[in-house]
Amino acid sequence: MSTVREQRPEGRYGRSADERADRRLKAVGSVLGVLLIAMVGWFGYDYIAGQKVSAEMIKFDVSADDRVQVHLEVRKDSGDTGSCTLRALAEDGGEVGRRDVRFDQLVDRIDEVVTVRTTRRATSAQLMGCTSD
Repeated sequence: MSTVREQRPEGRYGRSADERADRRLKAVGSVLGVLLIAMVGWFGYDYIAGQKVSAEMIKFDVSADDRVQVHLEVRKDSGDTGSCTLRALAEDGGEVGRRDVRFDQLVDRIDEVVTVRTTRRATSAQLMGCTSD
């Protein structure tokens, strides 16, 4: 009685089509993975290096029903100019005031208190962002 083989003898016919396809998929996947990592790295670097102006809201004080005092610190290159946008929010989360603050000083750090006028009593203030000219 003879036995029936379900597979080809090893080493006799070379690699199967499945093994070649698996190898090709691994190579393509590796290349795409490296490209994805490089792209994420480039976008991250561009985002960090591209910001010429950064600001921080140190504190805010609701001084009256129609205004909020915001202590703002801006860091930039000494030759750059630009603006920052502040907004005041009511208790329900609605915006009750907004102000764009220009900075034209030729210094690299600006520390000042800004008044944001409101239409009704605010409960918080928020720094929306800064842009350079």
